[in-house]
Amino acid sequence: MLVDSHCHINCLKGADSAQGIQHYLDNAEQAGISHMLCVSIDWETFPEVHAIANAHENVYASIGVHPNYDEGYEPTVDDLLEKSNLNKIVAIGETGLDYFRTSGDTQWQRDRFRTHIRAAKQCKKPLIIHTREAREDTIKILQEESASEVGGVMHCFTESWEMAKAALDLNFYISFSGIVTFKTATELQDVAKKVPLDRILVETDSPYLAPVPHRGKQNEPAYTSHVAEFVAKLRNQPVEEIHQKTTENFFRLFPC
Repeated sequence: MLVDSHCHINCLKGADSAQGIQHYLDNAEQAGISHMLCVSIDWETFPEVHAIANAHENVYASIGVHPNYDEGYEPTVDDLLEKSNLNKIVAIGETGLDYFRTSGDTQWQRDRFRTHIRAAKQCKKPLIIHTREAREDTIKILQEESASEVGGVMHCFTESWEMAKAALDLNFYISFSGIVTFKTATELQDVAKKVPLDRILVETDSPYLAPVPHRGKQNEPAYTSHVAEFVAKLRNQPVEEIHQKTTENFFRLFPC
């Protein structure tokens, strides 16, 4: 049994139909993926995310607005709290900071990030954090807002061991995506060797970032197995142990 801790099923090709979604869920089941967390990235498509979770017993959902989305509705703490009480919602996010894709004044990202953290603390649900080229500000805001009270996951982690340690100290898990399988990801592979086994998660972030041997193609939850296999080899541990521990970690972080 294995869990895809972060995916965007509603963004997959053909996911606008029940048959298309079922195709990907069947593929995941055949690959040994028992559960998936379908993550919200904006307010407008949240109903799609939530509908998929409600329609399938083994799919959960989150509520949040991605730091790269500067258009669309900007939720308040109360908005996030209202949605967090809905059936199958297990986390707040995807939220965080991304200075790679955003230029100019980024204060709105930091304000949004703080709003999400405050909502998570009130509803007592973990955070799903996206961070890119914003190491110092991400950790600083998590510290200032006492995000360790709820913890969460640094999803699709691509940062340094120093940042991983800082996140671990704040009660966060570290999740590895298909990027860890890339030949050029040597620093990230070193991080994957060092993170304590009881704080590791695996994910696809599908439909993006397909792992080797599917790099360059559309990613899907079934490919979580490739990430787990690669991490097991890096750490010189049986793949069955990675399956077991990452699944236990998921359900510890996201009580479902």
